[in-house]
Amino acid sequence: MLLNMLLQIQSVPNSLGQTTQPSEISLSVIELAMKGGWIMLVLAVFSVAAVYVFVERYMAITRASKHDKNFMNNIREYIHAGRLDSAMTLCRNTDSPISRMIEKGLSRLGKPLNDINAAIENVGKLEVSKLEKGVAALATIAGAAPMLGFLGTVIGMIRAFYDMSMAGNNIDIALLSTGIYQAMITTVGGLIVGILAFIFYNVLVSRIEKVVYLLEARATEFMDVLHEPAR
Repeated sequence: MLLNMLLQIQSVPNSLGQTTQPSEISLSVIELAMKGGWIMLVLAVFSVAAVYVFVERYMAITRASKHDKNFMNNIREYIHAGRLDSAMTLCRNTDSPISRMIEKGLSRLGKPLNDINAAIENVGKLEVSKLEKGVAALATIAGAAPMLGFLGTVIGMIRAFYDMSMAGNNIDIALLSTGIYQAMITTVGGLIVGILAFIFYNVLVSRIEKVVYLLEARATEFMDVLHEPAR
């Protein structure tokens, strides 16, 4: 029945014997999104949350990855000169995960080196956990958005078939358009949000790993300084 109706659609001749061309229909992104129903609203919230988490975490990780190349040299000089107060002051005046980690190590001087190393590692883990704040939400959005889009697809197809069953022999394209729009638009919206969140997640994870390597390198350098003989 539906196939026959589609085959019978022809251009209607006008008074001059010319066939009228179908007018072009244009829809804005907002109009398309509105046809997706409530699922598109949820996806819009997901997209805003993903962008916010990415921008906020990216800036925080960028600040954490910045470090003064002379910081460890100054710490070494202060330790060898016995100026622990100056070393502690330098750490407190430097706002970075490395400075907080070294400050903890300096506060444990006089104790066994294993205890100092454990204290430094604990502070490093705390700093990394702070950087990872919100990153798990991006992973959740990356996985949930496509599934939510597919849910909208199923709901839209169910709606389309329900409308077909209720229409009986009076099936027309306008009757089915709502369900089909919802089915297609939610799929596209879910995939777009999921792909963006997945990219954001991997970018942040890679940058956090660089910070972790930097913290490990500075912790090892600090322990080497403690093993060096006093000048």
